[in-house]
Amino acid sequence: MNQTADQEIEVLPNLPSLNLSETKTFYQGMLGFDRVIYEDQNTLILRRKTWEIHFWLCRNKEICNNSSLYVRGQGIDNLYQEFTKAGLSKDGASEPRLSSFELRPWNMKEFYIHDPHGNLLKFGRAPNEAETIPDARP
Repeated sequence: MNQTADQEIEVLPNLPSLNLSETKTFYQGMLGFDRVIYEDQNTLILRRKTWEIHFWLCRNKEICNNSSLYVRGQGIDNLYQEFTKAGLSKDGASEPRLSSFELRPWNMKEFYIHDPHGNLLKFGRAPNEAETIPDARP
């Protein structure tokens, strides 16, 4: 297998949206997606630095409520601070909303954002030594 070709592959999430205009406003205004790559009546593609998310128009809220993506890396702490400053609700029920940033039972430090239509954006990183759960398995 050609390792160079594998290193060029990207996996991009494709999430449902009940209203592409609302999605665009939220992701640009609250999450810092500053480039519209493509937009028509059924499709929206947004970019933030090296991230790219594709959205498709969907009429079924249950599909949104059961869709998610996961972002992992060492910059997660800074993202949590940024999204906290953006003013997302932390009430645990609103859409959109931001969860607490905490160590989960599966030994990952994570926080979650629910977008205005119910899509779940999960952000996580491996805990540092002082944060680990002693009995957790990798």
